Amino acid sequence: MRLLVQRVSWAEVRVADRLVGRIEKGLLVLVGFGTGDTPGLLPKAAHKLVNLRVFSDEAGRMNLSLREVGGGLLVVSQFTLYGELRKGFRPSFVGAAPPEQARSLYEAFLEELRRQAPDIPVEMGEFGAKMAVSLCNDGPVTLWLEFEAV
Repeated sequence: MRLLVQRVSWAEVRVADRLVGRIEKGLLVLVGFGTGDTPGLLPKAAHKLVNLRVFSDEAGRMNLSLREVGGGLLVVSQFTLYGELRKGFRPSFVGAAPPEQARSLYEAFLEELRRQAPDIPVEMGEFGAKMAVSLCNDGPVTLWLEFEAV
């Protein structure tokens, strides 16, 4: 499971000019699932995400979490996080979970985030759709998180 996390002033996702998700201050999370990923990864990933201390405190240090700043989450599925480019110029996605598995994990991840942090707004993209994601990266702060089944 791979997460590309961006601290944002705002972010939104549209499908065919229809707004499907929007947050103000918070985290835009692009999430991809690999072939070996299982639901057992989701609680740890959700816990890490909602407790990341990446927002500035009064001294300007990254020391505050989403909850402490009243931020939201915009979670967008993105299988291309598993694009492999070791050979050639066209990415291979053989490491990405098949759509049925990825959809199930994505939906379960959203549920886990809402379960662990009912006070944090969770918005989402539309699984499998061609999406337009717009954002204002705050900082910029961009982090890569990876979780592997044991």
